[in-house]
Amino acid sequence: MKRWPWLAGIVVLAFGAWLGLKHKSAPAPMSSLNLLLTCDVHGRLVPCGCFSGQLGGLTRIATLFGAKTAGQIRVDAGDAIAGSADYERIQYRYIQEAFARMEYDAVNVGQREAGLSVAQLRELKAQAKVPMLSANLLDKAKGTPLFESHVIVQRGGWRVALVGLLDGRSTGETLGEGLALEPMDLALGRLLPQLKEGADFIVLLAFADEAALSNLARQFYEVDVILGGKVRQPSQQLVRENHSLILATTNEARAVGILEVTTQAPHWLIARKGEVQLVSDQIPQDENIANLAKAYRQEIRQTKLALDDPATLTEDTVPGVQPRNTYAGTESCAQCHPAAYKVWRESGHAKAFATLTALQADADPNCISCHTVGFGTATGYRREAGPASAFLNVGCESCHGPGAEHVQMRKSGGEVTTHLREVGAGDCQKCHHGEFSRPFDYAEFWPHVAHGK
Repeated sequence: MKRWPWLAGIVVLAFGAWLGLKHKSAPAPMSSLNLLLTCDVHGRLVPCGCFSGQLGGLTRIATLFGAKTAGQIRVDAGDAIAGSADYERIQYRYIQEAFARMEYDAVNVGQREAGLSVAQLRELKAQAKVPMLSANLLDKAKGTPLFESHVIVQRGGWRVALVGLLDGRSTGETLGEGLALEPMDLALGRLLPQLKEGADFIVLLAFADEAALSNLARQFYEVDVILGGKVRQPSQQLVRENHSLILATTNEARAVGILEVTTQAPHWLIARKGEVQLVSDQIPQDENIANLAKAYRQEIRQTKLALDDPATLTEDTVPGVQPRNTYAGTESCAQCHPAAYKVWRESGHAKAFATLTALQADADPNCISCHTVGFGTATGYRREAGPASAFLNVGCESCHGPGAEHVQMRKSGGEVTTHLREVGAGDCQKCHHGEFSRPFDYAEFWPHVAHGK
């Protein structure tokens, strides 16, 4: 009879220990966790504004996301920057400021960010208002990570780890100077023991293609959610692979991912919502973010850029050798081609630069090339020339190529051996694509500017 109290005590202690272990391995279920995802923002603070009905832009995404709620996490999976040029790095500062105002929790480093040099990335990191993550992008000389591998945020009583990864297969020859990439599985395998100790819920931000996202889920059962990525198109549906939920988006700030999850003991994810939503032109633009776009364009107007330096534009030419052909300007074509010139004068192409002026984007290199002749070349439009330039608007040479040699032969009265190329749909699609054009159909568009033989 005396053994019963002793046995009862052991049972009580064992039960208490089991409860303690259970609590450690499976925290009390959260009401829900709401994950909002962007990827491939591509520098789109605002829709470019060339015409009405354009989709996307962080101005609209800010309105779509609205005020941040208690159980919400906001992340970007990579490629927020548009490119590696100096003006694109300046623009990224404003993208980062937009993310901060929209209360993002983390920004993954994507392929375009990894195209910058180690020095340029260190500068962006120092200026960043939102944590930039990458567990496997390394300083090649030191062999150490350039960014934080992860951050842990508190949501609904849970510790949520956000981890950044970049697939090395996507970088090819584009990896920036001084950088190296560790394989994603090696970096994550080394990091997971630390994450399991410090977090209840693990979210990967992986700039990788569909196959790589699925492979990560199959390799690492500990991962709860994988958000990507370098995909051909946004996810058509939420995918469950192994223990992970996978959702991906892309499309230059014209689509966002929305994932709402909760848990069921012992540790099973229940997806309440998992979809990609189009950023419609019916969504109003947030004035707070729109003002950042204005500030960026004002800074760019006052900044001397690399492409403003003629030496930069000619650095690939052979010293002492004049280029075979240069730009002459649209007015040079009018005398010999009056009918074609008249068609041009009455077209939207002849007013292309005015649309930039109206948007205060006439000094923005992101916009100028499709609204002028030869911008970014040694003999074409220069920002410093402004409205006085002979290369304003979408002119003859925008489509047919530089014509100075052809014009000179005509004026000299001798044999004309240099002719301008014929135009096809591909010439138009250099500018009429994606957000910069309504759905383009050459057969439909050409009659509006038809000329020549």
